[in-house]
Amino acid sequence: MAHTTLVAPGVTATRLPLLDVLRGAAILGTLMTNVWIFTSPGSEWSVLQGGLGSPDPLAGPSAATIAEALFRFLADGKFLSLLTVLFGVGLAIQYDSAARRGERWPGRYPRRAAFLFLEGTLHFVLLFAWDVLMGYAVTALLTAWLLARSERVRRAVMWVAGGLHLTLIGLVTVGGLVTPDPGPRAPDPEAVRLYAHGGWGEQIAFRLDHALALRVEPVFTFGLLVFLFLLGVRLHRAGAFGPTTAGRRIRVRLAAWGLGLGLPLGAAAALGGDDFFLLGRYVLAPLIALGYAGLIGCVLDRRTVPAAGALASVGRTALTCYVGQNLLCVLLCYGIGLGLAERLDGSGPWWVMGLWAAVSLTLVAASTLWLRRFERGPLETVQHRVLRPRR
Repeated sequence: MAHTTLVAPGVTATRLPLLDVLRGAAILGTLMTNVWIFTSPGSEWSVLQGGLGSPDPLAGPSAATIAEALFRFLADGKFLSLLTVLFGVGLAIQYDSAARRGERWPGRYPRRAAFLFLEGTLHFVLLFAWDVLMGYAVTALLTAWLLARSERVRRAVMWVAGGLHLTLIGLVTVGGLVTPDPGPRAPDPEAVRLYAHGGWGEQIAFRLDHALALRVEPVFTFGLLVFLFLLGVRLHRAGAFGPTTAGRRIRVRLAAWGLGLGLPLGAAAALGGDDFFLLGRYVLAPLIALGYAGLIGCVLDRRTVPAAGALASVGRTALTCYVGQNLLCVLLCYGIGLGLAERLDGSGPWWVMGLWAAVSLTLVAASTLWLRRFERGPLETVQHRVLRPRR
């Protein structure tokens, strides 16, 4: 297939350190949201029942309530959106690399996407229902095809996808506002029993039996995924993550607009209650995510941050850390392991935030030690060996 070489200005084959730091922050930040799933009664199934609502700090302004609400607000949807943008950046980098070598595109990339889909399927079945890899694999195939098209086509697809997504969220939000509130629902007793006392095989069977319902998020947000993937491509081509003057200017604008506009609107949506949950998570959270990316970039532009190296280690082993954090939470929270979710149920939010910190520090230490001896993380090594061209 003929294509036009579209290498980002000023970007070479050299690895961009900021991307590793952002990817590490996105992985650990995603756990800030998922940890509440693992520790709630009914775990994965409670998400669909609306059992993970954040506490209202205005109704009960205790230290625990305020801390939990702030912790969850800063994370919910933001780091997942950041991870999605970075996945689009990574796809653009692979395209640019192929273009420099004069290779045809998409070439072998569909094999990579298929392998990612397989990884996501195994992750979904064996560990965690709210996997993101399957949705990323499907979106990546479409984006890879679009990368061989003109900028005009990509821009049109990006804004159409974003517009359709906004329309869908708007309609669902309005529908929720005009529908009488049924009130809070108790967790499904069978789901509570399953994750507190059921075996691993039972949990796998449950996920397979309810696969369509548990896979609804990537279908519902497909327009957003396409938009954020293509936005990542545009930011990469503009040099937003490079050590250039233009890149620094872009990062300042991302921080100013993303945080200056996104945080107040996001806070208003969070305080508005469950009726505005979708608006906050799937519209305003991506805006705040761009602000996070800009803020981290601006800080690293001005000073050396000791934590940056730790985050970069997680970022370089992102796939391993993503699966590893979910595996650790399963073993710590479910009945097939230590069963902390049942043992500490009702004891307040502090232990949940402590669990996030403990798992995060474990990932940082493990990834740092691993990279002292190996070039790639364990799962990254498997992926590389399976997908590398055979001579």
